[in-house]
Order: sequence, then C-alpha cells, then structure tokens
Amino acid sequence: MRAALPDEEQITVLLDGVFLPLSQARVHPLDRGFVYGDGVYEVIPAYGGRYLRLEAHVARLERSLADARIKNPHAAREWVQLLTELLDRHGGGDASVYLQVTRGVAPRDHAFPDCPPTVFAIPRPLKPVPAVQLDQGLKAISCADMRWQWCQIKSIALQGAVLLRQQAIDVGADEAILHRGRWVTEGAASNVFAVIEGAVVTPPPSNWLLHGITRDLV
Repeated sequence: MRAALPDEEQITVLLDGVFLPLSQARVHPLDRGFVYGDGVYEVIPAYGGRYLRLEAHVARLERSLADARIKNPHAAREWVQLLTELLDRHGGGDASVYLQVTRGVAPRDHAFPDCPPTVFAIPRPLKPVPAVQLDQGLKAISCADMRWQWCQIKSIALQGAVLLRQQAIDVGADEAILHRGRWVTEGAASNVFAVIEGAVVTPPPSNWLLHGITRDLV
C-alpha cells in the first residue's frame, strides 16, 4: 500500500475541472499518461501570488498539445481561470504549479482513442535557490543527447532526460549539458546560455530543444 505524503490533506489539486484534496485525487490505471507517457505538461512559477508569464505558458501548452495531437479541453482564457483559481486556493505566495494533460483513459492500444483528455495540476511551494549555488555556481558535465527528435514538445515521457541527469548526479555534478555532435542543445532539465566574447548566446529554437519561457526574457 502506498505511503501517504505528509501534507496530502492540505494540498488542493485540479483534476478534470474539479478542485479537491490531493488525498482524494484518483487517476485510472489505464490512463495513457501512465501506460505510455502519452501526454504533455507545463511547470509555471508564481511569485507573491502572481504567475510569471502565465499566458506564454498556456500558449506553449497549446503548441505541445497540437504537436502531440491531443485534444485541447479548454480555451486559453479557461486555462488562465482554472490555474488562477488553483493558485488562489493554494494561498498565493511563491509557488510552482505542475500541469499535465494526457490523451485520456482507454484500453491499451497505440492508436489514438476517442476519449477526453485527463487534466491534472498541483501547486507546490517554490524553493529558493540555495545560497551555496548562488555563491559557487553549479557543476555540469557534457553528454551526447540521445533523446528523441521532437524536444519542442514538453512531453511527460522524460526517461531520456532522467537518465542523462542521473549521469551528472552520479559523478557529483548538478546538470548534464547535452549535445548532438558539435551542436549544444540544452540541459537535461534546463536551457543553456554561454558568454562568448562578451555576448550572451543560447542555441536557436529548433525541434532539438524546448523553447523556454524564461529563456525568451533574456
């Protein structure tokens, strides 16, 4: 039997349009997100009870859904309303909201089913960057980017990124900087910037990397 998380009763989540305690949230075991990793997601930061670039995150979600050919269950304004209410129920403050949309529940078959998508979102307190990291920076290694070719989709199928990040952890580093031949793409869980001859540079948008929302601000 699964052990309960310490604050399940205090966390309000969004599941298919309903706000409820995390302890009461249930997802079908045949959900394609669970069986296939067939879904997309967003992680949206909020500071002082206000989202940072919420509309841009919703727009990227819509692009991921379209590229993955998953039905979009809400118009953009409805996403904004639902996510704003979820943050309000969380109590505002600095938070990070994880939003996931899967293709839905159906008997296991690779072909697309005719079913409604599953929507789940959960807020968590946003942890500050540790002082030691601000003072000393992070350690990184380089790894060949062995993920798939559609990295512009923010897919929940993250096993490639998980394995690459763990390669860094195993040798005492914090992140893996990925490359395809001579071309740097991104980090296992981050976008990449470099200062070259006094200029801040970053890889151009392509299907080899996620189009970061905060990245666009730099």
